[in-house]
Amino acid sequence: MRIALFLLLGLGCLTCNSPRGTDDPAPASAPSVFSGELNDYWYQGEAELNVYDLQQARYGEIRQGQAVLIQVTEPFLAGAQVKDEGNGTDGGASTTVLKTNLIRRFVTGIYDYSLMTSVFTPTEGQAYPRTLKVTTSSQDWCGQSYTQLNHSGGEAWRMELRSYFEREGDQTEQLEADFLEDEIFNRIRIGGTLPEGTFSVIPATGYLLMTHQPYVASPARASTVNLGDSLRTYSLAYADLNRTLEVTYDAAPPHTIRSWQETYPSRDTMLTTTATLRSQKTEPYWSQNANANLPLRGELGLQ
Repeated sequence: MRIALFLLLGLGCLTCNSPRGTDDPAPASAPSVFSGELNDYWYQGEAELNVYDLQQARYGEIRQGQAVLIQVTEPFLAGAQVKDEGNGTDGGASTTVLKTNLIRRFVTGIYDYSLMTSVFTPTEGQAYPRTLKVTTSSQDWCGQSYTQLNHSGGEAWRMELRSYFEREGDQTEQLEADFLEDEIFNRIRIGGTLPEGTFSVIPATGYLLMTHQPYVASPARASTVNLGDSLRTYSLAYADLNRTLEVTYDAAPPHTIRSWQETYPSRDTMLTTTATLRSQKTEPYWSQNANANLPLRGELGLQ
């Protein structure tokens, strides 16, 4: 078994432009060490493929769609923050990351949407206590947008946004927070105790892209609930955004993500996006790109 010790990010104070109410608790004082176990399940030379039935909130209505969650370990150059392909370039030390690719597809009326988020979290928590990189792209018939977060040291991420929309345009700036919502799936899969209490969180980049929210950290209250002996739900509640996220997963390793739901206003109506696991397989998908491999899509229920 491989043990990955993760140093939890120091939980900072809330920003001065987002004051807490008098009844809110002080920012959480989290344990200094996040201990988790990334077991041999993740070192079989295959990726875990998960397909979810998706009900996505968009333009004040719920849309039917599908989400695909791909998780796999791979070598990663910590300096260049790209995959280590063994080319001998000066990209810094190579470390193992747990990579998440989350793809969501759904239709709004005549046209369709596609969003993809990639998250790279090192498994060597003592040397690399933070997620190193997050990228998200969004495509629909109106245009496309792309955002990238690179860990730039301490509790800061370098954010780049390239957008079709005038209100956003091209942006590059530093973001400060001690936690990324986008890394929750990876932190769950690694195991250990997730941080609880009230602290600053950079909201999911897919949410920020779709709602055109500013890229700033927001105070969020985090909690974990046991659902019997087999399941847990980890929740984030953002008071300033009127938004909640709940992720339900297996209590036992490898901590399969069973479902998640995200509630926030969509055209002044509170709606809940839900994703529920339909099928799961482990496959070396990168080598299964021939026409003869097409039946594997049917086995997963991929559209």
